[in-house]
Amino acid sequence: MFPVRTGRKGGLLAKTNKYFQMKKISITLPVILLSILFCQRAAAQDYRFAAGVRLSNSSPTLSNAISGKFFATDKTAIEGLVAWGNRFGIGALIEIHNRFNTPGLSWYYGGGVYVGFQDSDTYLGPTGIIGLDYKFTNAPVNLSLDWKPELDIIPDINFIPDAFALTIRFALK
Repeated sequence: MFPVRTGRKGGLLAKTNKYFQMKKISITLPVILLSILFCQRAAAQDYRFAAGVRLSNSSPTLSNAISGKFFATDKTAIEGLVAWGNRFGIGALIEIHNRFNTPGLSWYYGGGVYVGFQDSDTYLGPTGIIGLDYKFTNAPVNLSLDWKPELDIIPDINFIPDAFALTIRFALK
């Protein structure tokens, strides 16, 4: 009744096989890439994860905060911040680290987003970061000194350029 081609080029089975091959690739490739990204040792860094306290001189949304930093690759870190003070805030940054010749010392730059709450207002915006990162060679202590300006875009446009901070973290290999 219905002609079914089984072995010829362009037949139903050939199209079905191509579909399943593409489906396998579309599932396998992201799994491999994510495995490489998250399972790779942070060889160029002196630590893989660190958590601690960020102390800031001003009052942007992400001023004084609990900080957690995870190296996804040897140069790329993801930092999460939970802040308190004038505003309660949560933020995430992606940072690119570049090493100096001094053991344990690197400089970094990056950016991210934050959301903050104060009274009945919600604050939202992008943030940038540039700083120095130092991991003591004989102790599980990491220090960061950075400048992290913020730009509130909600509820109003407000640029906060004077956000300098010192972060002290406990580092895990």
